Amino acid sequence: MNFMFSVEILEKGIGITIKLENSTLLIIKAKKGILGCGFISLETAEKFGEALAVVTGVSSIEEMLEKPVVGVSSKAKKLGVKEGMKGREALAQMS
Repeated sequence: MNFMFSVEILEKGIGITIKLENSTLLIIKAKKGILGCGFISLETAEKFGEALAVVTGVSSIEEMLEKPVVGVSSKAKKLGVKEGMKGREALAQMS
């Protein structure tokens, strides 16, 4: 089986890119939470009490940092993450 993935060390977290058959799964893990693409479920983050900010329409870690946050878990809100802020701002709040 051939897997395509990469791990990138960032200033405020670790970026993980997984190439899927028709798209890409993207996650940046910060110290206190996760910045994720649209594949990552806010419902599941709430269920497990995780801090999650979601950005959509992205195909790279770099794009995640620039796109606006469109979804925020309640734990991420407590850390100061808000819808509309850039991904990099959300990541800083969760670091």
